[in-house]
Amino acid sequence: MKVAVLLSGCGVYDGSEIHESVFSLLALAEAGIEAICIAPDKLQMHVINHAKNEEQVQARNVLEESARIARGEITALSNVNIEDFDALLIPGGFGVAKNFTNWAVKGADSYIDDQLKDLIVNMHKAGKPIVALCMAPTVIAKAFEGTEVVPTLTVGTDQEPSPYDITGISKGMESVGSRVLMKTKMEIAIDKLNKIISAPCYMMEVSILEVRNNAKQAVDALVDMLKSS
Repeated sequence: MKVAVLLSGCGVYDGSEIHESVFSLLALAEAGIEAICIAPDKLQMHVINHAKNEEQVQARNVLEESARIARGEITALSNVNIEDFDALLIPGGFGVAKNFTNWAVKGADSYIDDQLKDLIVNMHKAGKPIVALCMAPTVIAKAFEGTEVVPTLTVGTDQEPSPYDITGISKGMESVGSRVLMKTKMEIAIDKLNKIISAPCYMMEVSILEVRNNAKQAVDALVDMLKSS
């Protein structure tokens, strides 16, 4: 089996969350599943100095930055054929809300990259599972906005500590047509009807070990879903 891992750059503040990406790749490998890293060939929304959390005046390419995580083995989204893999996994990080959509700026009123929307919608039409970690469920919500598909998703819970506005993000996802569940850092949401799995990961206050466990939970659920399909 093969799973496409969709990356949005390299680094939590302007790209893919590196821990979530690596832990997902590791969990897939442990399950005997081949990972195929993919990313859009486009400029990032902006570049952040992660040491100071300040924007820098420079331009970086999402595909080229994502290749850092993929150790150079990466495919441009424009060259991806969904027939080549069995599922899609999207790690979190602000890149999904800056380079896939502009949710970080516009919230639920954001746009979504057309290529990315087509990828997600076509995956669903083909009956292939999708895993979304951390902030990535907002991308799934935007992809199905205005369609008959009502995905069940989670970005965490507002009943436990989080560095983010879980309530606001959840309400935004609901406003574009998704059903949202509150899940802790030790839980995942499984939408069996639409074959969508989501996990909070770094949306909550967590240790690196807890993120590893949560990402693995999501991948383990994906493996079960693939085996039963």
